Amino acid sequence: MNPRLAKLDLKEHLHHKDRKQTYVNRMFATIAPRYDRVTVWLSFGMDRKWKRQLVEMAAIQPDFQILDMACGTGDIAFLMAERLKGGRVTGVDLVPEMLAIARSRCRAPLQEKILFEQGDIQQLPYPDRSFERITVGYGVRNVPDIPRLLAEVYRLLSPGGQFLSLDFGKPDHRLYRRAYLAYLTIVGSTFGWLLHRDPDVYRYIPESLKLYPGQRGVRDLMSAAGFVETGIVNFLSGAIAINYGSKPAAQDGGAEARKEDRSWQSRG
Repeated sequence: MNPRLAKLDLKEHLHHKDRKQTYVNRMFATIAPRYDRVTVWLSFGMDRKWKRQLVEMAAIQPDFQILDMACGTGDIAFLMAERLKGGRVTGVDLVPEMLAIARSRCRAPLQEKILFEQGDIQQLPYPDRSFERITVGYGVRNVPDIPRLLAEVYRLLSPGGQFLSLDFGKPDHRLYRRAYLAYLTIVGSTFGWLLHRDPDVYRYIPESLKLYPGQRGVRDLMSAAGFVETGIVNFLSGAIAINYGSKPAAQDGGAEARKEDRSWQSRG
């Protein structure tokens, strides 16, 4: 048993909002050094393609201010920063071990375009309407309170801004969904034991999916939070999905709202 996860019962913590974050934080601190490699293995090398698809859908302009929530080791942040000139990507994660890897991977000239900060994506210190785009990779499923997260995303988006989330999904076909969860359980448990002597480390993924509303449920929650033009792009018949939606464009004063003071973005 990995000492970081000692005495933390997986199912017990997943079923309690006030305990889930503790488990998630410890888990990601444990797997950080091997996170990128295992993600490639579990996705058969397709993870990079899905992240590039998310960035293409974001239609990034050179001067955009972008927030990458649960940025992990920085994959999505780096892809977006490559498209910027006067803009910046702010990558936020709660786990210091993940941020340390992201910062170590950040090389010139991207260093001038990316700021990595530690923070809880459900409650961030940035002003309202600060970002034209907000993205998250494999992060919505991990928060204790998805509606609270979506409310924070909505607050931080500028009028007309877009939110995009890449995550594991729930396939519609029942037999396929069962086979998919079985695959994640068997392979995840095997990786967990081989790499950490703890099968629960990666078995967290299928267990968290059982409680996750899936891409259709997230789309409904986004609509309830006020997002418009919501939609889903499925991969592998729904095993992986991108949820997307926009904050309504302001009818009056939208241009002025986007001119608000953004001096905080010059930090770092």
